[in-house]
Amino acid sequence: MASNSNAKMSRKIGGLLRKVFVYLLVVVVVAAIAVGFWPQPTIVEVVEISRGGLVVSVLEEGQTRIRERYMISPPIGGELRRVTLREGDPVVAGETVLAVIDAEPPAFLDPRQRAEARARLAASEANRTRWESEVARANAALELAEKKFARIRDLREGDAISDQEWDVAESEVRVLNRARGAAEASLNVAEYEINQAKAALMEASEFGEPAAEPLEIRSPIDGFVLAVYEENSRVLMAGTAIMEVGDPRSIEAEIELLSSDAVGVSPGAEVTFERWGGDSDLKGKVTVVERSGFTKVSALGVEEQRVIVRADFTEELPDGLELGDRFRVEARIVTWRGDDVLLVPTGALFRRGNDWMCFVFEEGMAKLRTVEVGHNNASMAEVLSGLAESDRVVLHPPDTLTDGAIVSLLEEEH
Repeated sequence: MASNSNAKMSRKIGGLLRKVFVYLLVVVVVAAIAVGFWPQPTIVEVVEISRGGLVVSVLEEGQTRIRERYMISPPIGGELRRVTLREGDPVVAGETVLAVIDAEPPAFLDPRQRAEARARLAASEANRTRWESEVARANAALELAEKKFARIRDLREGDAISDQEWDVAESEVRVLNRARGAAEASLNVAEYEINQAKAALMEASEFGEPAAEPLEIRSPIDGFVLAVYEENSRVLMAGTAIMEVGDPRSIEAEIELLSSDAVGVSPGAEVTFERWGGDSDLKGKVTVVERSGFTKVSALGVEEQRVIVRADFTEELPDGLELGDRFRVEARIVTWRGDDVLLVPTGALFRRGNDWMCFVFEEGMAKLRTVEVGHNNASMAEVLSGLAESDRVVLHPPDTLTDGAIVSLLEEEH
């Protein structure tokens, strides 16, 4: 009887253990399923909003251009002797003979032609008077700028002025010095035009006079030959282009900007010339924004409206390096600058409809926030409203991130 009781007890205990095991197994399975479907925190990277400087610029390819360039042509018709100069040859004002013209035999000038020749001479003399005044004005402006620069130099030695005021004064002296050089070059050209007008009257004065001496056309400036259009000896009409000369010391950059970018550019804007051939960038400033655009087809076949922007170099080239006509440069033009603005990385912003949005990290959750953005460049944007200093925003938020989602910081995971 005792053995039967023990057997029944063992069976009861075994059945109870099996039930407990089944219940435990069900609990474990249910817990595993719950853990599997429990939302996991999204790992994100955050950055802190801070204040700082913001520079907005536009980068575009351009090319250099010699500003003072002159087309050489004969004032009279005749036979051109073979031109020996080639592109790149140096020329000296008033000394280098650019071309020699064997004049045609003198012809009779009717009253109209004689009046036209005298009128051209008078116009050339008036032009010379104008450029004499320009040279005097440029000398006076340069003298005033040099006096101002001398005073600023004294103040700089005592740390009484900022670096920006020093740079502005130094740049002003350079620009005015170049302006004086340009005015003097134009005065030389005016003298050259007077000689041309006098030669026209002399070479064709009165009917029946013997043929005049060959006419030598001399260089109006110090510089180089840029292009030769007529090389061989042949008969030319008056005004036919023979060659082009220019002064490389008077050089500027010509940049073709999209019209939408040119709207934000004004004369005086800062320019940085990159990848021009030297190891360091060159500084410059915008001088002219042309008021007429043109249509240009891009490499992708898209029609674009372009505007010519011209800029001067405000610092000298390093020793041993020179820029010539039509050299390639990359110009970065500053369109806006802010010294103390609230900044947010553009990688934290995204669009929803017409609004800019971002996620702000608050107490372990990502909170959706609408942000009003002002100026921006490729990396940072100006915050007008929606964010405050020291807020932490999610950088490059994933598409699956939602408002109020639990997040984990990337640095905490590591």
